[in-house]
Amino acid sequence: MKLNSNYWEERYKKNEIGWDVGIISTPLKEYIDQIEDKSIKILIPGAGNSHEFDYLMANGFQNVFVLDFAQSPLDNIQKRVQNCNPNQLIKSDFFEHENNYDLIIEQTFFCALEPSLRKDYVKKMKEILNPNGKLAGLLFQFPLTEVGPPFGGSKEEYSSLFENDFYLKTLETAHNSIKPRQGNELFFIFTKK
Repeated sequence: MKLNSNYWEERYKKNEIGWDVGIISTPLKEYIDQIEDKSIKILIPGAGNSHEFDYLMANGFQNVFVLDFAQSPLDNIQKRVQNCNPNQLIKSDFFEHENNYDLIIEQTFFCALEPSLRKDYVKKMKEILNPNGKLAGLLFQFPLTEVGPPFGGSKEEYSSLFENDFYLKTLETAHNSIKPRQGNELFFIFTKK
């Protein structure tokens, strides 16, 4: 199975988007609520319908960008978010994207990638984050299997994957996950080395 833009476009068209809970997840909401500098440049890659984008925009963050290589979710965001500039919606392959950010928010993108791309994900994140930039969000915590997406992983695997390029400030089981995901999400904040 090739998880390309056509695959994801079909999932959106058929409304096969079980990962989309329709609102921002509690761990990300609480993380965003404590960010004081609303001028920072933020990227949400593999954003899907990105309820995080809605929340950021509604709370005074204007320098926010979403990236997806399926068009449907970007169209959904454009219709939903009144003060959205089309330039904030980037249709692109994440691994070909070139820009720099202060914060990248991870929400179900990493787990949707084929596991063979995980090292490339880390390399690309380091490349597009500004000095001292942060990568923060949620990673799934369940055994990695051949079947996915979503593809799981463990705290130990993630530590080993990221520790050479990032300071692992936080990597712990999220205490405030939504009910269906309780115990299966790790909240993390990694700072670029």
